[in-house]
Amino acid sequence: MTGGGLLVAGTTSDAGKSVVTAGICRWLVRQGVKVAPFKAQNMSLNSFVTREGAEIGRAQAMQAQACRIEPTALMNPVLLKPGGERSSQVVLLGRPVGEMSARGYHGGRQQQLLGTVLDSLAQLRATYDAVICEGAGSPAEINLRRTDIVNMGIARNASLPVLVVGDIDRGGVFASFFGTVALLSREDQELVVGFLVNKFRGDVSLLEPGLDMLHGLTGRHTYGVLPFRHGLGIDEEDGLAVSLRGAVRESAVAAPVGEDVLRIAVCAVPLMSNFTDVDALAAEPGVVVRFVDRPEELADADLVVVPGTRGTVRALEWLRERGLADALRRRAAEGRPVLGICGGFQILGEHIEDDVESRAGRVDGLGILPVRVRFAREKTLERPVGEALGEPVEGYEIHHGVADVRGGEAFISDGRGHSLDGCRVGQTWGTHWHGSLESDGFRRAFLREVAAAAGRRFVPAPDTSFAALREEQLDRLGDLIEQHADTDALWRLIESGAPRGLPFVPPGAPA
Repeated sequence: MTGGGLLVAGTTSDAGKSVVTAGICRWLVRQGVKVAPFKAQNMSLNSFVTREGAEIGRAQAMQAQACRIEPTALMNPVLLKPGGERSSQVVLLGRPVGEMSARGYHGGRQQQLLGTVLDSLAQLRATYDAVICEGAGSPAEINLRRTDIVNMGIARNASLPVLVVGDIDRGGVFASFFGTVALLSREDQELVVGFLVNKFRGDVSLLEPGLDMLHGLTGRHTYGVLPFRHGLGIDEEDGLAVSLRGAVRESAVAAPVGEDVLRIAVCAVPLMSNFTDVDALAAEPGVVVRFVDRPEELADADLVVVPGTRGTVRALEWLRERGLADALRRRAAEGRPVLGICGGFQILGEHIEDDVESRAGRVDGLGILPVRVRFAREKTLERPVGEALGEPVEGYEIHHGVADVRGGEAFISDGRGHSLDGCRVGQTWGTHWHGSLESDGFRRAFLREVAAAAGRRFVPAPDTSFAALREEQLDRLGDLIEQHADTDALWRLIESGAPRGLPFVPPGAPA
């Protein structure tokens, strides 16, 4: 028996598809439904490694957590990792299969992957009671419809009802809803069942006349109006959901335990990947995390983080052009804390030999850590565990660079004195491990070291659990769906598909 399904599309990128999908998943699993997430094709630099060593989008890993299941490659069979304005690395079923231009991908390669996508979805539907699928961008991208495998392409092939989410906080949501339907072919429109309003502020009764008019124009219902909530932007895909110099998250946290706050600056390097690494820092009471792009913004920072990047050599050049490279060298020489993660770790080393990513050959690094990096064609995809600063730590690795550490102190070890990853010189640390700061004991020990080096009377909270905070966020998403969406109608869609007789809204898709 094939499980039920639903596709959550959006009027735009960042309309809220990822969090709505996660919310529906968490609501369903709390009802005892065995549910899984799915996104046919994901374009993101925020990725995750599954237990079997497959790379998928972090949003799908977060949605799997909402379902209380382990993520697998089936949940995101195609992942595109941008490497520039016109090309991306194509990751198929968790493994990189090459670089491709946007023209080459949409010109034929994308359609070739439809079989893999449909097979992945079919396997999930054969295993779970329900599969909640997430679209990408907008389903009304008329220039891309012919080769689409993530929006109406997958909906048509798998007979999925489609719910369209719109962000009313941006304005223009009625025009966006109507236009999305009106730009689709008659066959596509037959699967678009209705709308979900996201991020509404104010009195919902004032919105209801517009929803009634929208129903009159399209013949489709609105399945809920979700109120605006702070702090729910978890594991985004489409880029930073904050301004460059904004706080990393809007969620309010408790007051500092100690007398001081700790200020952390994250260098906003090009093609920044897995910037979610700093979420665990931002979750600590008294820790202020900001993204920066100027050297003077490092002056009052107690810790500077050089994050991961899909373009290590390009990021290195950017740091030099901005004057941030010199500022980082000065910090290290003065014994002021610096942390490099993955690509950031490689940048802090002596040199990089890259004939894979940038094909720039040998490039000098910042020379702060005694590390030499050579890019291998085979990508490292692992979920390691170890010990650092006397505390257990785990993470995940996603990198082509192979580090040859030639000095310094071990950073992460196996607990028996053997180094597993990274190194430390003075107050500069480097590691390839993403997600290590989510290990609570290690994070607290690291922040204590940073505070001591910075001369701050900052004390980490003794009871902050990042995993518990993530669960609270997912439950809040589930609450939004349960309290503000027509869940009975949603379940009928998931179980029975799109109702027959939905009216056609002209003009429809162009010939």
